[in-house]
Amino acid sequence: MALQGPFVVVADNPAPDVVQALQVAGAFPIVETTWADAAAAMASVEPEAIVLAETCGDREHADEFARALERRIDAGSGAFTPVIARLRDDNTAPIEDALAISANVPPERIVRRLTAAARIRALHGTVLRRMETLASCGETIPKLPDTDPLDDATVLVAGRGRSYPELAVGVGERVGLVGALSVESAARALNSRDIDGLVIGDGFGPRIVEALLTVIAEDMRFRDLPVAVLGGHHEVIDDFFPMLPNLDRVAEGPDRLVARFLPFVRLHAFGQRLQRMLKSLDAQGMLDPNTGLLANEAFWRDLNRAVSDAEKRGVGLSIARFSFAGSDRRVSLDAARLVARLMRQVDFACREADDSIFAVFTETDLRAAHVIARRIAAVLQHTMLAPDRARSGVETAVTLATLKPTDNVDTLIARIVGDVAEA
Repeated sequence: MALQGPFVVVADNPAPDVVQALQVAGAFPIVETTWADAAAAMASVEPEAIVLAETCGDREHADEFARALERRIDAGSGAFTPVIARLRDDNTAPIEDALAISANVPPERIVRRLTAAARIRALHGTVLRRMETLASCGETIPKLPDTDPLDDATVLVAGRGRSYPELAVGVGERVGLVGALSVESAARALNSRDIDGLVIGDGFGPRIVEALLTVIAEDMRFRDLPVAVLGGHHEVIDDFFPMLPNLDRVAEGPDRLVARFLPFVRLHAFGQRLQRMLKSLDAQGMLDPNTGLLANEAFWRDLNRAVSDAEKRGVGLSIARFSFAGSDRRVSLDAARLVARLMRQVDFACREADDSIFAVFTETDLRAAHVIARRIAAVLQHTMLAPDRARSGVETAVTLATLKPTDNVDTLIARIVGDVAEA
């Protein structure tokens, strides 16, 4: 996508390489400012994006800019403003949530990273406009979640070297963790679930790293996926920078990698949240923007309609309840999003207040429903996240009921919220 300004470039010394790269990409206007005037410049032009072209030498000016940026976010006056921070070595950005990039990389990589962030900004703007339009028409619309996107994020950590345990702990303390000891299991995880970032640790040879990056680069779904590589493999990674704008290499160890990587994960998770919200708006609020399943009210309305239709036409209808012992909010959301991927087009489901999931299988008798429900349960058992500090997966319990001639919605539900499934 084309870059449309204004853009603010912050540096106490001129940064002609960054400015020229932005101009070549079509960015206009470009406002160059010093760190001392950065807060005022941001307030005066409402920037589309900000590039911190050099590290601030005065901590007071950096803190002032950070406070101004925080006030802008808290005001919620428009789409978020991405910040790219050019840094030396493997340092972390002085501004929270700034996307770090090494100072010695070609300026074109800054533009590619900025373009990836601009795609999410454009999506955010679209969602805000759609919400405003629907609200002006008197429509009841869902609200964007106000929680930290990291609360919903999942990161895949691939590796089998000495740093793997430290990487897994560092990532798992902040976001949902999926571990992979081989490139095959990593590829399966990428295809079976929503992943907001990939960390490639040590223990893999160049060919394995190249194979994994090739899988990602060739799939448009992962175009903007944050990918962090620990340690070497310069000769392999360099070839993928043009295709993966959020690819980075960190040599200073697991702690530094996690600190630099989490802002990218947060932004990607925010983008995924916006995609779900846009689908919910397209469905006039019938979809839950947290899970992608039907919203509660829409589910019960559709269930009543489906029961009535099944009785009139004399076709089967079955319903399953999936419950998860000891699950927390993150695990429950993960399970719901997996179910949304696994459901047939003719079926529908929702997540209840107790974190269980109701799934309705239309035109399906009890025998066929057993097959579908057990398949979904098996995938959940082996794929969904485990609760904090748990060593094994979550135990998934399934109860199942099918519509009988004497049933209504209440009696049908009463059977699946009991302790025993139908035989």
